[in-house]
Formats: sequence, C-alpha cells, structure tokens
Amino acid sequence: MTHRLFQKAVTVVFSLAMLSYVSTSVAHDAGATMDPNGNVAAFTGYALVTCSGGSDNLVASIKDTSPSKDNLLVNLQIIKGNHAINTTDPVPGDGNFSPEVRVHGGDGVYQLLVNKTKAGARSFIVSYHCMTISGVHTETDITVQQFE
Repeated sequence: MTHRLFQKAVTVVFSLAMLSYVSTSVAHDAGATMDPNGNVAAFTGYALVTCSGGSDNLVASIKDTSPSKDNLLVNLQIIKGNHAINTTDPVPGDGNFSPEVRVHGGDGVYQLLVNKTKAGARSFIVSYHCMTISGVHTETDITVQQFE
C-alpha cells in the first residue's frame, strides 16, 4: 500500500514537473513522506534511475522538508556497479538541498536509496538528473522498487 502511495506521489510530481517544463531547464524532483507513523527507524526508499542518451553520470541531492528534530536526518545514496556515494541534508526544514553528489557510471541503471537516521516521520524531496560529461541533461527515468 505504502509503495503504491509513493509511486503515485512520484507520478504526480513528475506530471507537475512536465507541465511546468521550461526549455532552459529540465527538473526531476520527487517527494514523499517516509514512515508516516514515525515508528520504523529502518524505513528505506529504493528506486532505479535509468540514464540514457549519452549520460556520463547521475547527480542527486535531498531536501528534508520536515521540522527539525534532534538527530533525525534524511540521507540519499547513489550506487552503480562498484561505485557509491551518499549525502545528507544537514539542516531539516531550512528549504535547502543537501550537497549534490554524483556517480560517473555512464548510461544504464543506477540505484537510488533514501533513508533516515532514526524512527520518525520525514517528508523529503529528491532532485536527480542524468547528465553528459559537459553538463547537458539526458533522458532520466525512475522506477520505485521499495518504500517501507
């Protein structure tokens, strides 16, 4: 059930992003609430991002849109092949994304994971983009695998 709610949220966000498309930028942002009941410390979102069209890398960041709570942060990891990297939004609720991270894995499927540091509901937005070596946006598709 929760997986379907996240998939629906991703679809709505992508639809809104497509409706607000501007030729000078292409946005890929998706958001949801992890652990809405606030009792699953190990709650994890897992998606597959497929890059094509001459991609060099996947770049991503995460923004925690929830009010600040002691020691409760959201994290994002990108994995492709034997390369992995992570980032954390250091200040929840401030309106800023975490530092961007990227994995240079070319075209293909990247794993994107979102989790948190302890039990508690966290709303978040992930920004992710497949890019060429020269910084041009390429085709970017996402499929949510798990949200629990």
